[in-house]
Amino acid sequence: MEIIPKYFPDLTQQQVSQFSTIGSLYEEWNSRINVISRKDISEIYTNHVLHSLAIVQFTTFTKGTKILDVGTGGGFPGIPLAIMFPEVSFHLIDSIGKKIKVVDAVTKALNLKNITTQQVRVEDLKARYDFIVSRAVTAFPDFVRLCNNKIKREQKNAISNGILYLKGGDFENELKTFKRRVSVIPLTQYFEEPFFETKKLIHLSL
Repeated sequence: MEIIPKYFPDLTQQQVSQFSTIGSLYEEWNSRINVISRKDISEIYTNHVLHSLAIVQFTTFTKGTKILDVGTGGGFPGIPLAIMFPEVSFHLIDSIGKKIKVVDAVTKALNLKNITTQQVRVEDLKARYDFIVSRAVTAFPDFVRLCNNKIKREQKNAISNGILYLKGGDFENELKTFKRRVSVIPLTQYFEEPFFETKKLIHLSL
């Protein structure tokens, strides 16, 4: 847990309490429903929580912003972001019901009122959002094709509406078609831990 206030020293007491509780919640649920790899659960704060919070290092969201987390899995990046932005609405979706079951339980235990969940594929959603966030659920061009018509045109944040995508490895070829609409931020700009050496944040503007 210490790694979170290391980078975010201005957390409220409630946020500290919520982040402190995450570790034991996921350990308990992961023993029943495997939503995080067994070898990864001991590194949940670095590999999942802090990784999700790279988006907070990149930007902030205004009150009332609506964000969709696609392929949320166990609730990342949506749950850590919802803790950081209590006045922003998050809709967490996954096509696998047991993952949504875990997200619902964790959301309830953390008393997060700004999260809704749904077992659904993104292509079947009708609503539109200011931003879509995700952690590398597929190749980036495929993800954009699935999500592009789910983004609102009206702007109310410091950065352009669009997709915020956390991804690792070499994916330059995946971005060629997007040209000037895309920004890529190495997460080593924000975090010094070795886990982040190959990790990046992609911002694709609408």
